Amino acid sequence: MMENAFFSSTLVNFNEIQGVYSALKELEIEEVEEERSFDMEGWKEIGFSHSHYAFHQEKMGDEMVHCSDYGVPNNFPFSGIPFPEVIDQFTIGKPKRHQFSRAPFELLSNYGSSPNRARDGNVSSLTNQACVDDRKLSTEEIIRMAGERYIQFSTQNFGGFSTFMHPYGCGLLGLSTDETTKDIELAQVLLSAADKVGYQQFDSASRLLLHCESMASEVGNPVQRIVYYYAEALRERIDRETGNIKAKRAEERGIHGKCMVLGPSEVFLAHHQKIPFILAIQCAGMQKIIESVVSVSAPKVHLIDLQIRNGTHWTILMQALAENNKCPIKLMKITTVGTTNKHEMEGTCERLVSFAKSLNLPFSFKVVFLSDMKDFKKEQIDTEPDEIVVVYSPTVLRSMISRPECLESVMRVIQRLKPALMVVNEIEANYNSPSFVKRFVEALFSHSAHFDCLEDCMQRDDKYRMVLEGTYFRDGILNIVAAKDEERIERSVRIGVWRAFFARFGMMEIGLSESSLYQARLVVDQFACGSSCTLDKNGKCLVVGWKGTPLHSLSTWKFL
Repeated sequence: MMENAFFSSTLVNFNEIQGVYSALKELEIEEVEEERSFDMEGWKEIGFSHSHYAFHQEKMGDEMVHCSDYGVPNNFPFSGIPFPEVIDQFTIGKPKRHQFSRAPFELLSNYGSSPNRARDGNVSSLTNQACVDDRKLSTEEIIRMAGERYIQFSTQNFGGFSTFMHPYGCGLLGLSTDETTKDIELAQVLLSAADKVGYQQFDSASRLLLHCESMASEVGNPVQRIVYYYAEALRERIDRETGNIKAKRAEERGIHGKCMVLGPSEVFLAHHQKIPFILAIQCAGMQKIIESVVSVSAPKVHLIDLQIRNGTHWTILMQALAENNKCPIKLMKITTVGTTNKHEMEGTCERLVSFAKSLNLPFSFKVVFLSDMKDFKKEQIDTEPDEIVVVYSPTVLRSMISRPECLESVMRVIQRLKPALMVVNEIEANYNSPSFVKRFVEALFSHSAHFDCLEDCMQRDDKYRMVLEGTYFRDGILNIVAAKDEERIERSVRIGVWRAFFARFGMMEIGLSESSLYQARLVVDQFACGSSCTLDKNGKCLVVGWKGTPLHSLSTWKFL
């Protein structure tokens, strides 16, 4: 447990802030689109018997260690934390027969990091588990079972619709509800359509998509919703490949219009209020920053945010710094760097300035607005000798994976700034495979966990959920599935790949403290659905997931 003398004074005390809102090759950024298929052995590359963390050139040397039951550190200054609320200032054409290959789909059965999760890759075992537990299967389990059945029937030479009309085994008949059986069938049809698209058998794929479109719904259960958006993306890919594409204008998307009315900040705030892992990541990251500030007794703190959005995460740190009498801060500076939503960035600036005044915290804010991140220069950041520099990177580096020269340039600038700490939050998934089907399956499973989370934490008719799914997730899915080359900017890689990449810049990973991990657990426990949020350690980083499926990684670094 913690024995640092300054532990209790550096911990972000939420009782006092109630009312405050709560290696480039490995990276494959020189990728050439490779639309290839796999033979039966190829499927096994990432199959049921293969570790989920070992596919697609990723060598994960660190074991996943659960920290869900992290103990209370010694000298912990309070017994529990109330859930932090948002402060008022921030409310705001002829098919050819081919040899079936199953490798991409086999990763479905091993997805997730929870050690209690079934790993035998057997449909009946999952089915029997569902029967014994008498519980509703998660979206993840339904997608996994669909993949297993797709492989089972495909290897038995059942093709097309005959696969899905084939009688289910007695195990599937024992599932808890007819809806579950229909969801498995629906997901199975989607996977078959994706495989057909991978082989450019567009006529067969189109027929399968008609079946998906008749059963899926953007207002249905999580499986129906995710199939709806993935079927739409497959349809667009087919249209692009066959030259039949019609540009989808934003106004044609009914839900997208709601986003324009609600505004992105309002949507993200609602999302952050109801989804436990987002606030957990923010609090763990802020705890690490304040520990770094206190450890060097820095009078000035300069925070460089590469994607500030609504900026509510900084209110956590501002409150903690204002209350820390042992290390009084003479000035807290935030420089935000971005390429979109300049008006939104300026609005965030005004709200943070107002909040700092309410705390009597010396504060300054600067916006560095760029047309492109490749134009980011060290000279744009005003640093001083007596300040500690911290870089905060929330899911932004992945947007540059398709442009290696831009990513490298940004990292070189950060390296020249010599930050004392760099906090990196990235999506813990691999959307970067050169294989279309691999990429499709990986993204499908990751999004399944997200949609499952939204189902558990928000009502189906929640207007913010509809916008999140119908705009942000929808656009990402369309980009992953339908776009090619540099146009495909929605990419992610796992922490093991980022580690190899960061090593090129002389970066050393530093572990999150016990207090950071405990902060994350305390926040998660405040949510009614928090028991489904998993907190694991992968080496020195925190991996946050939903029902065992990894969603985000939080890692902290320093430059040697």
